[in-house]
Amino acid sequence: MSQGIEDIGKRDIAWSYAATFFTIGAGVLLLPFILNKLSAETVGIWNIFQTITAFVLLLDFGFRPSFARNVSYILSGVKQLQKVGVNHVTAESSDIDYSLLKGTLHVMQRFYRWMALTVFVLLASVGTAYLCFILKKYSGNTTDAIIAWVILIVINCYNLYTYYYDALLTGKGYVKRIQQITILGQSIYILTAIALIYAGFGLIAIVSAQLLSTVIRRVLAHRVFFDKKMKQALADAVPIEEKGIMGAIYPNALKVGLTYLGGFLVNRSAVLMGAAFLPLAEVASYGITVQIIDIIVRCGTVIYQSYTPKLAQYRAEQNYEQLRRLYKYSVLSLLTIIIAGGIVLIFGGKWALTFIKSDTTLLPTAMLCAMLVISLLENNHSIAAGFIMADNKIPFFIPSLVSGFATIVIMWIMLYVFDMGIWAMILAPGIAQVAYQNWKWPYTIIKELYSTHSQGNTK
Repeated sequence: MSQGIEDIGKRDIAWSYAATFFTIGAGVLLLPFILNKLSAETVGIWNIFQTITAFVLLLDFGFRPSFARNVSYILSGVKQLQKVGVNHVTAESSDIDYSLLKGTLHVMQRFYRWMALTVFVLLASVGTAYLCFILKKYSGNTTDAIIAWVILIVINCYNLYTYYYDALLTGKGYVKRIQQITILGQSIYILTAIALIYAGFGLIAIVSAQLLSTVIRRVLAHRVFFDKKMKQALADAVPIEEKGIMGAIYPNALKVGLTYLGGFLVNRSAVLMGAAFLPLAEVASYGITVQIIDIIVRCGTVIYQSYTPKLAQYRAEQNYEQLRRLYKYSVLSLLTIIIAGGIVLIFGGKWALTFIKSDTTLLPTAMLCAMLVISLLENNHSIAAGFIMADNKIPFFIPSLVSGFATIVIMWIMLYVFDMGIWAMILAPGIAQVAYQNWKWPYTIIKELYSTHSQGNTK
């Protein structure tokens, strides 16, 4: 059997938890220094920069996970990429097709090269015009802000240009190394930012630290994947025609992108709409509660996320026994951590915020419970969708879009017509999802994994 994909064990899971906690904690550690040393206006500019960076990554439009999944297929021994489904492999045909891998690598490089160029044009033109408009009412040092903006453009273009490194490492199954690189990058970001902030570089300090961290992470990622053996194998290979590879990848990549758009509407529209109808203090309470629940959920999905490369391999091998095992493991982990984390949040959350003298409070207990249940259902069906997607099938992109637009309509009715306040922000996404997606995809994957055919195919 192919050894193209790394084995994933307990150490990988431990590193994944460590990286998750560290990534979350990085913002918490850095925020007090930012608030202490930078003016409110400068912090506002920094928030705009963060929003722009998040938007730039959305322009990937689902290609990174699609590239990662297809890299996993290739490293599992697949000899041909397909628009739908997987070209299954056997023990006799599991050698890596480096010609296919090299052709896929060229496709990824070309795609992100054009994406980086597009982002540069957008940020240098529309983005710069927007920043100049904002700076008209900025009383701080506009020169520093413009320099920081130029650095931010460089960060975003370079990050997107090398974004395929993430797909390569994920596809290879380098879970532990990805997390180690993440932890190192975040450490460099925090220490550099704090030092430069205290040196008086203001906004430039933060973006300079981000640039340094990004470059180091990308250099390390390149060295990890392109080791001596991989370089030699790719050098000896003749790449397969790129047109056929892109033709096999882009249909599902676009579907994944539309799915992400639907998810964005479901999960992010609440704050945008709520702020138009409700006092900002209430929206702030909703926001901090969502952030804490998101931390709990991210911990609950660490196991599923860590084993994502193996899903593609198990699909290619038709190893239903391992798929069933991993599905149960992923769902039980999510359920256990959300229940445990929810109990801690309900009984200790308000005390913790009081202890740190936070002006923002958590939502009432009833709302907390409703949000935890909705979040559990949401992530349960997301895990099921991931197992379906590992078979290179994306049947959920239209339901995801419908759920997204339904969320907006339901929320508007609840806010404008019934004046339900925060309850509208909580219940609208839940109602839109429970109508179809919450039950459809778990039912679909359970039916497949436990069918007579799959029970008999245990590999």
